[in-house]
Amino acid sequence: MAETKQDLNQYKIPGMRGPRNRQAVEKARDRKGTFRRLVLYFGHEKKRLLALLVCVVATVVAAVYTPRLQSQAIDSISQGRFSKLDRYLLLMLAFYGGQSLFTLFQGRLSALLSQSIVKRMRNDLFQKIVNLPIRYLDRHPHGDIMSRMTNDIENVSNTVSQSLSSLVSGCLTILGTVFMMFWLCPSLALLSCTTVILTVAATKFLSSAMRRFYRRRQELLGSLNSTVEEMVGGYRTVAAYSRESAVTEEFNRTSDDLTRVGIAAEILGGSMGPVMNVINNISFVIIAAFGGYFALKGSITIGTISAFIIYAKQFGRPIDELAQIYGQIQTAIAGAERVFAILDEPSEDKSGGENMDHARGVITFQNVNFSYEEGKPVLQDFNLTVEAGQKVALVGSTGSGKTTVVNLLMRFYDIDSGQILIDGVNIRDISCDELRHNTAIVLQDTVLFADTVENNLKYSGEGITDQEMEEAAGMCHCAGMIRRLPEGYRTVLSQGGGSLSQGQRQLLSIARAFLAKPRILILDEATSSVDTRTEKRIQDAMVKLMANRTSLIIAHRLSTIRDADRIVVMDRGRIVETGSHEQLLAAKGRYYELYMTQFAGQAT
Repeated sequence: MAETKQDLNQYKIPGMRGPRNRQAVEKARDRKGTFRRLVLYFGHEKKRLLALLVCVVATVVAAVYTPRLQSQAIDSISQGRFSKLDRYLLLMLAFYGGQSLFTLFQGRLSALLSQSIVKRMRNDLFQKIVNLPIRYLDRHPHGDIMSRMTNDIENVSNTVSQSLSSLVSGCLTILGTVFMMFWLCPSLALLSCTTVILTVAATKFLSSAMRRFYRRRQELLGSLNSTVEEMVGGYRTVAAYSRESAVTEEFNRTSDDLTRVGIAAEILGGSMGPVMNVINNISFVIIAAFGGYFALKGSITIGTISAFIIYAKQFGRPIDELAQIYGQIQTAIAGAERVFAILDEPSEDKSGGENMDHARGVITFQNVNFSYEEGKPVLQDFNLTVEAGQKVALVGSTGSGKTTVVNLLMRFYDIDSGQILIDGVNIRDISCDELRHNTAIVLQDTVLFADTVENNLKYSGEGITDQEMEEAAGMCHCAGMIRRLPEGYRTVLSQGGGSLSQGQRQLLSIARAFLAKPRILILDEATSSVDTRTEKRIQDAMVKLMANRTSLIIAHRLSTIRDADRIVVMDRGRIVETGSHEQLLAAKGRYYELYMTQFAGQAT
């Protein structure tokens, strides 16, 4: 039951999920190339692969030769020659026992091989993900990336463990069976093999339809995971706006599409077995009819007909197995293609030979132009110099480019033109590791990991002592809060620090930045979502953190940046004003408008 290409198109949904932003899912279609790349992973497991091959060959030899022994035993009985019957029976027993033993070893080796290969693939994928550019992670749904790490790699694992040995064994069994059939009776073998044409035609037709559905099923599964990940991550927003019904409806739409495609894929995959059984039964009819005729003429014996019946079944069984596992192989290849699609993405360019051992922290933006999307500039001819130890605040309306300045300074994105310098050295000549090791950032959305308070604080660097950690916590006004936790610094936080208030998370984030001992400090809306009392405590902590450090402060609350050495007002990616708080108020320009709007209690 195959669907047309037009029918399949109705299941296509956008692959990019997000706030009003969607784009197509990547579609990997190079099956041969993907298979070749997958085979390369077996190169690291040559010993296990060789041992598995030996077990498979031994199993196939036993399976192929045993029917010949059976035919000789039957001929001995039918012809009244019982002298060799015991020998044939003992050999059959030995071959069957050896086949069972090697099959056991084969299963164990397949499991070890699959887990080893999948571990290597999973490690490669995770290493690639943590080295991807920020731009890639911003533009691709996280749920889909997670699906490639879990579902797609698991499909590869299942195929290697369950289907690899069956694939090799099936092919060898077919070759061995055909050889034995031609050895026993070439005429009857040729007649039996006429069904191969039907087998090839049926396999080609069904596999072509299956391939589309299995690939589409993997894409929909990634989209479904993305939907769940997005809903769970933003559940508070969903609940706050009573959008439960809407997200449920969206989930159901994707789930229904996945169900329809999955049913079609399973029907096609399941139909191959019955189709092959029909073809095999035709083969049995041919053997029964022509074998009886040849026996009556004296060309073959009864034992040979018995062997041919077993060989015909043995010839059909691996074809049935290959047909059954074909769908699984297609799923694994589709999953591997999605994994390789990420592995083929260029890693973040972290190159640079200059160090910052003696950096003073002078930051210079020279004629910088940047756009996230071509033709939509975010920064235009941006020029700014921040002296060593200076506190410079960036203010402006939403979308003016403040956070973009930080992203470019941290090398999260590359500029389109111009240059950014630190102490006269282009940041492109400073490695990302060196640059970020000497720069600390405190974001509005604090990130805390599901780990102890201690490990979260020490995350900013290696070799941080307990004394340094406790001193930093004291200076950042969070030592008392930590002591009140059930196990103090050993308390395990929930994911994202959900058990703490926003202000407490910010204080921990500031303490973590303090322990990094940076030369450059970036504060991006660090107090925008806390109350006034907590804001005062955070400001006190930040004053100590900013001492003798070059600091860039992004703030909407203009009351928090009055003591900045210089305030830079941005609008549409350009600097429109610069000066101290008093100077800008006296000028009665853009900053004055922003300040008076906030003073009047209106939204900016």
